[in-house]
Amino acid sequence: MPPMLRPTRAEISLGAVRGNLKKLSATAAPARLLFVVKANAYGHGAAELARLAEREGLAYGFGVSCVEEGLALRAAGLKSPVLVLGSLYPFESFVEAINSGMMVTIASLDAARQVIEASRRLGRKAECHIKLETGMGRIGARRPSVLKIYDELSSSGAVEVSGLYTHLSSADTDPDYTGQQLSIFGETVSDLEQRGAKGLTLHAANSAATLRYPVSRMDMVRCGIAAYGLAEGFSPAMQLKTSVVFIKNVREGAYISYNKSFRADRAMKIATIPAGYGDGYIRRFSNRADVLIGGRRCRVLGNVTMDMTMVDVTGVKEAAVGSEAVLLGRQGAEEITAAELAGLAGTITYEIVTLVTGRVPRVYVE
Repeated sequence: MPPMLRPTRAEISLGAVRGNLKKLSATAAPARLLFVVKANAYGHGAAELARLAEREGLAYGFGVSCVEEGLALRAAGLKSPVLVLGSLYPFESFVEAINSGMMVTIASLDAARQVIEASRRLGRKAECHIKLETGMGRIGARRPSVLKIYDELSSSGAVEVSGLYTHLSSADTDPDYTGQQLSIFGETVSDLEQRGAKGLTLHAANSAATLRYPVSRMDMVRCGIAAYGLAEGFSPAMQLKTSVVFIKNVREGAYISYNKSFRADRAMKIATIPAGYGDGYIRRFSNRADVLIGGRRCRVLGNVTMDMTMVDVTGVKEAAVGSEAVLLGRQGAEEITAAELAGLAGTITYEIVTLVTGRVPRVYVE
């Protein structure tokens, strides 16, 4: 790795993640905790946080979106169970997953037949969880198809069906709909038990359901957003920081950034920081978001550019080249939260942290 010279970095608190995982485990017990680390752990760094969880026994295993994410965990030395939550394609995905000892999601008869073929070709038994569609409308088989899939897999002798799960679409907003989804799930479980299914790991709860609906916890919960501290009552793990690299004084009427997107209405002192939409600090923050410098809120001026952003430090006398600038996180008594930035951008906290790009180093701190 080249030396880290540019001051822009994402500081990830291992203490926050540790505390959040312990809290989730205590809430969900006796259900096991599957730590969802897809999309590079929502931008926080999957390998490092998975190592923390495995080393300290903070989770049963890990949830990933695709086989490549699971392979990256294996390459990083992780031995814990890995469940691929996405629908696998092409056929080679099943081969790679089985070879690496991952559990795969089966959501169609075609996928069931492919995993059987892959298992037989490798001479190695695959382990899978069947995904039931209960109202998310993303991937999953409906109740009659789940029964056919189970019959196909269990009679093959090549595949172990070790789990059944669904995804609750509105656990944070709609208790009635969540109840309907859980009812469909329970009815499907009963149908499978009548077919002789035993010992399946049943799971439906994401972070929101884990915290709100005890009945949804079943045998395992799949938590991501709360583990990263972006749910009420949990500690945010990520701070996005940089340093001022340029200071200038401008006269009234001066324009700042592309397309003259800000015009100074008075003499101003302006700082340039080396972070922009190339780092995941998106253009929607232009002329809207604040950055913390000297413990004070300083407004972004003009359009956020790819690599740099300008901010008003007129009221911060001590602002100088090298001064710390916090785009997300706390400085002194002030804090800029992911929820605040999400509100400005018209999105959700998940997107704010996940968008922090790969060129931003993750620095892990206790």
